[in-house]
Amino acid sequence: MATQEASPQGTSQKIWRVGTLTYTFAGLVALFCWLLGGDFAWAMKDRAVGPAATLLIRTFGVSDLVYSLIIIAFPNFTNIFLMPTISYISDRHRGRFGRRIPFLAFTTPFIVVGACGLGFSPMLGRMLSTACGGPEVLSVNLASLIFFGVFWVFLDFGQTMAGALSGALINDVVPQEMLGRFFGLFRAISLLAGVLFNYFLLGMVEENFMLIFLGAGLLYGVGLCALCLKVKEGQYPPPPLPPEGQKGAALIFTPILTYFRQSFSNPYYRLVICAMVFAGMAAAPFNMFAILYAKSLNVDMGVYGKVCAFTFFCSFVLSFFLGVLVDRFHPLRTTIGALVLYLLSMAAGLFVVGDQKTYLIILFLHCLLSGVYFTVVSSLPMRLFPRSLFAQFNSALAMILAIANVLLGPLFGYILDCTGKNYRIVFLFGIIMTLTGIGLLLLVYRRFIQLGGDKAYNPPNPTAE
Repeated sequence: MATQEASPQGTSQKIWRVGTLTYTFAGLVALFCWLLGGDFAWAMKDRAVGPAATLLIRTFGVSDLVYSLIIIAFPNFTNIFLMPTISYISDRHRGRFGRRIPFLAFTTPFIVVGACGLGFSPMLGRMLSTACGGPEVLSVNLASLIFFGVFWVFLDFGQTMAGALSGALINDVVPQEMLGRFFGLFRAISLLAGVLFNYFLLGMVEENFMLIFLGAGLLYGVGLCALCLKVKEGQYPPPPLPPEGQKGAALIFTPILTYFRQSFSNPYYRLVICAMVFAGMAAAPFNMFAILYAKSLNVDMGVYGKVCAFTFFCSFVLSFFLGVLVDRFHPLRTTIGALVLYLLSMAAGLFVVGDQKTYLIILFLHCLLSGVYFTVVSSLPMRLFPRSLFAQFNSALAMILAIANVLLGPLFGYILDCTGKNYRIVFLFGIIMTLTGIGLLLLVYRRFIQLGGDKAYNPPNPTAE
């Protein structure tokens, strides 16, 4: 089991250390198993809820703009506020069960209730419409959308906070020299979930919304409860004390000012965040509208799911080897390489997609190459941001990424509505984001070398005045 272990004395057994935690090989394997088990539950929830919510909300007759506001913009809007808050508090929390586990446990019921509730929203909508006097007073679609929105808020609240802390927990308990391999396995588990959902379940979503949402919610609850019970955190240095003599409003605003000063005052960290935001948005335009694009070409959802499943399987096979490459060549180099390959796929999509066959070919390339990117970039924030305030800096990155999604998601939806749903435009959006991300990451790489490079990297002190 992954616990805080005493280093064996007088043995040659290899020991891995992170903070006050020490692991034998068996302890490291146990740690990986519990973390990856929780990740499988998270991944199945993500793989199921995203496509299912997209298909379900379209049955309510919403436009691309309304779809993008609810499904894309709203969750990212809440990220702007919730992620920095929970990350700041978590970094400075010291408790019996650690600084991450208590918050992860707190978020779990919200996610379970939200995911399960989405499956009941059509039934509850029909009941509410009838109770209000029938469709003449309140349409079934609008009533269902109301319940969908309520449970979507529950789900988003839990997901936002849990997403801010899961990477921070990994950073706290996984030895740094194993991060690349861990995230290779992490991606493999996520891709396995994608294979299972897309191959076996996606084609059945439109007839079985309730079962899909219930299964995803309950599986998540079991997986995260097991993770919270079995993964143990170590001891952390005391958190910085608030300045003496502060009262009232100062106790509220001083942490906010500290958060923003530490996260954004240094030009190097601003550059890293901007580079990762544009790189992270490279696949977003196609991802946002992939299912709607497929529906516009009359692609069967069963076929769509099987193509995605095949690409996820290919990525699954590659994921551990990509993790080894990351550990050997550094995630910054491998991330730039992955983006170059993805740029080529977006350029191809812009010129060749015109029917179901060409769409499915580009879908395959998009899923495969964006999967490569997400595998190799996973440990990059941990290699560039300061370890002591990792959750804070990672949440600052997530906050800016959320702002980008809030602004760009509805903009993309509005443009698509204005162009008569010309979904080919998403490739142009992707090319712009990818090119910008590559350019900014090259600037980050130059500063990375100046700060010591692979062997002596020393990030700037974020608390220095």
